[in-house]
Amino acid sequence: MRLFMISGCCGSGKSTMKDALSEIMDSERYACIDCDETGFNWWDYAGTDHESKYHDDCIAEAVRRAAGRDLIFVSCTNPLDFIEKHVLPDEVDSTIYIILNPTDEAIWERLRARPAERGFTSDEKILPHIGYNQWFRRNRGKFPLVIDNTNQSVAETAALIKAFITAIPG
Repeated sequence: MRLFMISGCCGSGKSTMKDALSEIMDSERYACIDCDETGFNWWDYAGTDHESKYHDDCIAEAVRRAAGRDLIFVSCTNPLDFIEKHVLPDEVDSTIYIILNPTDEAIWERLRARPAERGFTSDEKILPHIGYNQWFRRNRGKFPLVIDNTNQSVAETAALIKAFITAIPG
């Protein structure tokens, strides 16, 4: 099983992309799953001595649900943490990162537009996500696909990702 990790900061369009890819990818071959759909709650792990287990548990559940299909997994998982801290299920043969990296201005706009219950209630709450977005931009050459989806439609971005994924042998 190949694991395609779609990552980026909050507001980059990950969940939107998961929904779009679910519509256009061959569901017999690919499972599109958002970390938020796995049934695990980050706050049950936050501040504990096993915070990184959150992503391990989410990925393991997504792999189980994929049932042998290649997995397109949407998560904020930091690539450095992923390599350094996480344990993958045995079914995963390879991991390929796809990064959504719109402009900082787009992230500001998207996060400010979210409802207050999503937690982005001040510039102080948004600023770390801008920093994470900038980290991806500075490290773009380390990933096989980085997409600035600021001025692209959802369909255009999904088509780029589909073309990338389906061109990889496996």
